[in-house]
Amino acid sequence: MTHLVQVNPLLFEPGDRLSLHEFLERWEKMPELKFAELIDGTVHMPSPVSYEHGRRDSQLHLLLATYAMRTAICEAIANATWLILGNAPQPDIALRRLPEFGGKSRVSDRLVTGPPELVVEISHSSRSFDLGPKSSLYQRAGVMEYLVVLLEEQRLDWRVLDGGSYRPMHANAFGVFESIGFPGLWLNEPAFWKGDAAGMIATLEDGLRSEECREFLRRSS
Repeated sequence: MTHLVQVNPLLFEPGDRLSLHEFLERWEKMPELKFAELIDGTVHMPSPVSYEHGRRDSQLHLLLATYAMRTAICEAIANATWLILGNAPQPDIALRRLPEFGGKSRVSDRLVTGPPELVVEISHSSRSFDLGPKSSLYQRAGVMEYLVVLLEEQRLDWRVLDGGSYRPMHANAFGVFESIGFPGLWLNEPAFWKGDAAGMIATLEDGLRSEECREFLRRSS
């Protein structure tokens, strides 16, 4: 009879209660483990990433990376672990201002400490988690904008920090979201759900040419 033996057993499981130090120390001993989060002292480990999740993640990473490259004041980061208020979230994508342009986050010992200015989460099975505990954490930490892509509803839930609390940000009459913290970062929602990358980039180009974007970059230089 053949017995399956797990050579490298997990040192934590979903639902375990750990301190940030314990979480990071155990994770360092599991180099094969790529995705795990500590939110409010509880370990969370995501389900396998679906085709739709990966597809939408790629679209938004393209958009945010293009904005970062064109403005040169920020950087887009995918699937990195952030140390925030004793937590260790691992957002699908984050856009952070570089420290020399007023960003709150710093890179230390291979991890990013402090909140990014924009977080994106692609949400299906994790919907209640992304709109609940994660939203609460990002709000407390001062993440300026939080975008949740609701796959099942085919809807973008974009929140902006206002007086210490998140309020919804709405698209304009053409279905375009215009970031407040990153002027010129325009997201064409109809093009996004159609998988029209060219249409998304064309809208972003309009945003980058806008007067508010040019003024933002002048102030940041």
